[in-house]
Formats: sequence, C-alpha cells, structure tokens
Amino acid sequence: MLGTHDLGLFALTVFLLNATPGVDMALTIASTLKGGWRQGAAVVLGISLGCVLHSLAAAFGLAALLAASSEAFTLLKWAGAAYLLYVAWGMARAGLRAAGEAPPPSVASGFGRTVWQGFWTNALNPKVALFFLALLPQFIAADAPHKTLAFLALGAWFIVQGGLFSLGLVALAALARRLPTRPGLGRALNLGGAGLFAFLAARLALAKPA
Repeated sequence: MLGTHDLGLFALTVFLLNATPGVDMALTIASTLKGGWRQGAAVVLGISLGCVLHSLAAAFGLAALLAASSEAFTLLKWAGAAYLLYVAWGMARAGLRAAGEAPPPSVASGFGRTVWQGFWTNALNPKVALFFLALLPQFIAADAPHKTLAFLALGAWFIVQGGLFSLGLVALAALARRLPTRPGLGRALNLGGAGLFAFLAARLALAKPA
C-alpha cells in the first residue's frame, strides 16, 4: 500500500547494521556496565529518539541538506565530535578517581540525563542522518503513492528493531555486570571507554560527506 518492497532484506540489513560496533553500541554497553539495566535502557531510549529525529529528517528532506551542504555537515560533525569528547572526559574522570574512593552507585546518572546523553550522541552524528537518507529510499518503489509515509514507516521499523536489539545488549551487559569482578576492573572499563570515545570522536571529526 505504501510502496515499500523487499522488507525481509530490509530487516536483515537493519540487523547487520545494529550488530556492527559503533558509537551507539559502545555507549549502550558502557552505560549498562556502569549503572545497570536501568541506565542502559535510558541510553537505548535516547538513541531511539535520535533515530526518530533522523527518520523525520529523511522523510521531509532535511537530511538532504547535510548531503548537499559541506558546511552543514562539517558543523554537525564537529558538534558531535565535541560531545563524544565530553562523554570521554566524564568516563576518564570516573576512572581516575582515587583507588580508595567508593564507586558511584548504579543510579549515579539520572534517568533523564542518561536519555539525553543517548539522544545527543545519536542526533549529532551526521553519518546517521546520511545513512537514513541512503538506506530507506532503496526499499521504496519509485512509483510509491505515499513516499513520505513510506519513509516514516521504514524509519519506525528501523527504530523498533534497533531498540529491541539494543535492549538485548543491555540484558547481556547487565548479566555480565553481576559476575564477580576483580578490584580495579571498573576503573579499567572507564578508562578504556574514555579512550574508545576519544577515538570515535576523532573518527567522526575526520569523516567526510559521501
């Protein structure tokens, strides 16, 4: 009715993309290991809201601006890189606490604050916007009667499937968090996460429009 096609292939593509390590996966796992399933779920909710924004941008042509304007792409990518560095700095500070200091409780970051962290990490990544713009049209027929609705429907599918996949990661990470750990492992995870997010920030800063 909407003019979409090859939905099985679309579902497989979404799965493979969700299973590919990246910023969203790293933030989901790191947040769950730090604060438990509640904090991981908050990040997933924020990331999903970011994908809603990208889906709407693709449906109404806003993402085309990033593809056509190098200035807009550069501005957004630098904002995204700066935010990732901010996340890395927060993790580094947690990892560099004095050894005798008690670790933060599982709800150290409020639910709402963590949702916003997931949202901004996703929303400020121009590569995600361009990905939506490049992927969704491949599964919409050229003669589709309602192209905007088709964009929105595929975007909603992507968000639901990606959210369920990410919640599965949260469940696995929450189980791993309950396993016995050695002293200092939390510090190592924070410092390793800080290094990872600094690397992802640098990679985003060096990204170029397709």
